[in-house]
Formats: sequence, C-alpha cells, structure tokens
Amino acid sequence: MNMRNTRFWALMSILLFVVACAQSPNKDQNETTSENPLFNTFNQPVDFAALTAEDIREAVTAIQRISNATIAEIVKIEEGDRTFENTMRAYDQMLSEFVSISSPIYLMAYTHPDSAIRNSAMESNTELSQYGNEISLNEDLYKAIKTYGYSEEAKQLAGHKDKFVSESIADFERNGFALIKEDRDLLKSINDELAEISDQFSKNIAEDDQFLIVKQGDMDGLPEDYRAARKQEDGTFKVDLSYPSYLPFMKYSKSESARKALYLKYQNRAAPENLAVLKQLLQKRLEMAKRLGYQSYSAYRLADRMAKNPQTVWAFETKLKEDLKVKTALDLQELQAIKASHGGGLDLMKSWESSFYSNILLNEKYQLDAEKVKEYFALEDVIEGLFSITQTLFDLEYKEVLNPSVWQKDVRMFEVYQEGKLKGIFYLDLHPRANKYNHAACFGMINGRMTPNGYQIPMATLVCNFPEATPDKPALMPHSQVETFFHEFGHVLHQMMTTSEIYAQSGTNVARDFVEAPSQIFENWVWNYDAVKLFAKHYQTREVMPEALFNKMLAAKNVGSGIAASSQVFYGTYDLTLHDKFDPNTDQTTTDVLREVQNDILPLPYVEGTHFQAAFGHLDGYGSSYYGYLWSLVYAQDMFSLFDENGILDKKTGLRYRDIILAKGSSEDALALVAEFLGRAPNNKAFLKELGL
Repeated sequence: MNMRNTRFWALMSILLFVVACAQSPNKDQNETTSENPLFNTFNQPVDFAALTAEDIREAVTAIQRISNATIAEIVKIEEGDRTFENTMRAYDQMLSEFVSISSPIYLMAYTHPDSAIRNSAMESNTELSQYGNEISLNEDLYKAIKTYGYSEEAKQLAGHKDKFVSESIADFERNGFALIKEDRDLLKSINDELAEISDQFSKNIAEDDQFLIVKQGDMDGLPEDYRAARKQEDGTFKVDLSYPSYLPFMKYSKSESARKALYLKYQNRAAPENLAVLKQLLQKRLEMAKRLGYQSYSAYRLADRMAKNPQTVWAFETKLKEDLKVKTALDLQELQAIKASHGGGLDLMKSWESSFYSNILLNEKYQLDAEKVKEYFALEDVIEGLFSITQTLFDLEYKEVLNPSVWQKDVRMFEVYQEGKLKGIFYLDLHPRANKYNHAACFGMINGRMTPNGYQIPMATLVCNFPEATPDKPALMPHSQVETFFHEFGHVLHQMMTTSEIYAQSGTNVARDFVEAPSQIFENWVWNYDAVKLFAKHYQTREVMPEALFNKMLAAKNVGSGIAASSQVFYGTYDLTLHDKFDPNTDQTTTDVLREVQNDILPLPYVEGTHFQAAFGHLDGYGSSYYGYLWSLVYAQDMFSLFDENGILDKKTGLRYRDIILAKGSSEDALALVAEFLGRAPNNKAFLKELGL
C-alpha cells in the first residue's frame, strides 16, 4: 500500500496516499524557518531526531504563509504575460513545497513514539488539509491557470506539459468551479469537515490497543519464540492485535475458544467509535458529490481514474465474483474435509477456524510446515536479497547511512545511487510498537522534480510491522511477509526511479487504480526459485532453501486462492457499495451492508456482533478505490509476463521496466506506458493464470 495518492487534491482530502514533494522553501523566503528541521536545505534529509511538537506547529504556519505568497505572485501576472514557467511551473513548485512539509508531518502522526509530537502532527494534518481545501477553491488561482490554458503558448504545448495544464484545470473544476460562489463556500465547509472526520477515523484505528490475556493451554501449538515474546510475570500471555501477534495465533493456537475471542476483538477494533465516524464520513462524501453534480461519491471519485465510472467497476467485481465461485467452493470443501478429519465436526467452517485448518491442510496434503519455511527467511537475509535483486535489475547501488537522524532508534536510512549519482533516499521502519501505523505502507516524503538547482531527489519511508529478533533467534519472517516486503518496496522504487520533470507527475503520482501495479509485480520474485535461492538461507546452518521445499510452497500456492481472491472482491464490493449504492442518511447501517455483502460473496458468513468496517482504514484513504488492487493486478501480471519470458533477473527487461514504467510517473497515460513496455495491448491472461483459473 502506498500512503496517500497522487494528486494534490487527494492529499487535501487526507486520503491515505502520502505523495511527496520537491524543493523545500529557501531560507530567504522565510528566515523564521531556518532552524526548523522540516525546512531542510536542497536534497538534504529531515533532521527527524531534532524535531519537536513546536517545530511542527511553526512549520504549518510558515508553509501556509509561503504558499499564500506564491499564489499571490501567480495571480498578479498580467494575462498577456503568462507563460508555462511563471504560472504552471510556479504552481507545481508551490504544490511540491507544500507537500514537502505536510508529508513528513503526516508520517510523524503515524510513526513517532512521542505522543506530544504524534498529537501535534495529527492536529496539523487537519489544519493543512483544510488549508488545501482553500487552495482548491481559490477562484483567482483557478482563473490564472484557466487563462493560461487559453493562451497561444498553452495551445502549442504537447506531452507532459499539455497533460499537466489540462489535468490541473480539471482538478479545479472537479472541486466546484462550475458552482456559484455561495455553493463553493459551502463545499469548502464540507471538505473541512471531511478532513477532521478522516483524521479522527485514522486516529481511532491507530490508538486502538486492545489485547487478549490467555493461559498456557491456549498457547499450545504456537512456536516457542512467539510464546517467549508474550509471556508475562504471572505466567499468562498477552496477545495484541498487531499482525505479528494476531496472524500466528489464528494459524497455530489449538484453542478454538481463544481463537474465537481474539477474532472477535480483532473484528471490533476501533468500534464502536468509528461506526459513528464512518457514517459521518459517508454522509459528507455523498453531500459533497451531490453538490458537484454527481449521483454518488463513487461517480465523483472514479471520473479521473482508469475505470472512469462505477458501472465499469461493478462489472469488473461482478465478473470476478462469478469467475471465482467454483474455485472458492472447492477451497471450502477442502477445508471442511480437513476439519472433519481432525474432529472439528461437520458444521460450517467458522471465521476463526479457517487459518488454523488451512495450516493443517498445508502440513498434511502438501507437507508444508510454515514454521520450517520461516527458518529460511531471516529479516536481514531478506533485505539483502531484495536489495541484490533490485540492484541487478535496475543497475542501482544502495548505501546504508550510519547513525542517521531518525524518529525511532531502529529506523534505518539508505541512499540509492544510479551510475554513481545519488538518486534518492529511503528509510526502513520495520517493527511494531505502540501507537504506530499497524499495516505495511510506503509513505512518500519528497517527490522528484526538476528545479533551478538541479533535480530534487525523492525521499520515502517504508513502514512495516515485521517480527523483531529475540535473544536466541533473528527475526524470522513468514513467506507472506516476505511477499509483503517485496510488494511495498515496489512503491519505494516507483518513488526513487522517477525522472519526471514535474512534481505532480512524478513517482507514485499516477492514477489511483494503477498505483499498485508497480508494487504488485514484485510479489512474483518471491515465487521464483532463481530469485529466492539468492537469499533464502537457514538462519542456523546457512543452507540455501532446498528446491524441493520451494516446490512444495509453489504447489501449495493456490491452496485457498479462491477464498483469498473472493476476499479481495468482498473488500472492493463493500467499499463500492458504501460509496455508490448506500444512503447513509437512512436507518440502514454500514453493518447491515457488511452483513449483506459478506454473505453474498464470502463462503464464511458474517459473524453477528462484529464490525470489521470500523478498522477498515482503506475506507478512508481508498474510498471507492479498493477495487484498484485487483484492477491493477491485471496490469502487474501482464507486465511480469515479460520477465517470465526473458528471465527473472534479466537486466535488459529490468532497465526497460525502470525507464518506461517507474521513471515516467504520470507524465504519460498509464495504459500507453504499459502497452509501450509490453509491445502490445494489455490483456488479463497472466492475471487469470496467477489466480489458478
């Protein structure tokens, strides 16, 4: 997942994509910022260790003042004097400077261990989003850009510059410039409220710290290192709801009652608080869309995506649901048989049983012991392998920065070099802790852009929640987490490899329903033995993973693939239903919709009393866009087919992928870039093959 999206206005709505920025404001623009760590000098990283809550508040005030001054300069230019440089380039610079401050603040709100800094950052997110709403409805700025769009120079533009002008005008008009002034003011008020609601929704998820206390018997079946890490002085065990705690417990614990108790807690994270917050979010989104002339929030949100409209997405999800029915039914039958053979009874599989019996199935039918597999994936080996593969494919070099200035002691910092030249900087924040963002995502901070001082190098942070080492073992990763690591690093590479001239078109600033493709493609490398054998080494013996063991993993890959893919269809359909067919102003609740959609799509029925939606963070950041995961997977698998044909480590293919897909961002249409890389029109053959259909 890449935090926050591509377009500036998406950031203004506090959508969950963090894109980044360009050159930070110079000291001569504002002397009061000279000591503020967030106002770093050109191509220098933020001094995170020195950052204070007061620095954040000061930066918020300063960047608004600087942005206002830039806008005033753009607006006062006479009509006949407007050029791409003094209007569009200046506008792009203003956006990049604004986000160069807001993105690190956004990161701190979800990762900083100091509550004062974290709370200051969260409050600032709201203020910055509301300020962004003001810009999006600034009539003078809109008129300046629109006027330039009519100029003779603008009419002669081609390529990325013409695209930037037309998309900038469209962004303004999608934000209400077809409305009268009174309605635009009302729209701003709605967007301001949405910013506050969005922050509250995310904050409630981040601050949920529920856990389950279990006894020794409830830990039967769990690995020794798992038990040791959670044992308390009184002999009980504290199991929290982070992925490294929750997923192994549901897979290995022999106690059905404990698994059920943990499942119920997990499915009620941030509830009941976020049920009310979500209703408000949906109400305000629908009100905003209606004000802009759209029938639903989905119709509004999808208008500038590859899909274009809700009807296309409904057709996509509905066809997938039908295509998956047979495989999903077979998956369930297989699980039911295993359950029955192990004394679990003939009743329908329960949601808290599926992981447990899936693990038994893998052990018995495929002789695949996930704990044995973990022994070949020590975190440091995985990092080394990931780096080695991507350096080979894309002709890169990574150098770790010793003693970096970071927000948490175990955060690591790396520089990326291409042909000896510094290309970008990224951070790794890999382990869980209290009040930290609890999934895996790439948080962009600085996007590449051409400036008078040279090219602004991009910067990003990879935030994950992988296991930590214990006194007697290194951090050992389940293969699924290795897959996640490769996926998220695909987002990092998308940021690092950009060569786009314009901030708004660089890195992950692409259509939301394409942005996952450059990350999803990298999951394939952990399913290829030629790649895996480079880094999968037993943590004790240093033996390379035997090919026979890998082949067992490969044979088991599509076990449960129907259920897994149906789950993705469920998430996308639930999201789409809430934003296209649900009226939040009636007595029907989001839980009613959840029950209906889950029972229609998933083989395991809805469990009464659960409220999964309260912690479904994608409803905030990916509102009406979750379908994009499967949508973009079609393109990811099609692009990977070239590596499949030419070799998983083929540098020629890698360099073409780097220079066509990663480097260009949205300077060209996504579909055109995919077709250029493939040398043909895209198709879904590789996608269907990957699902085992």
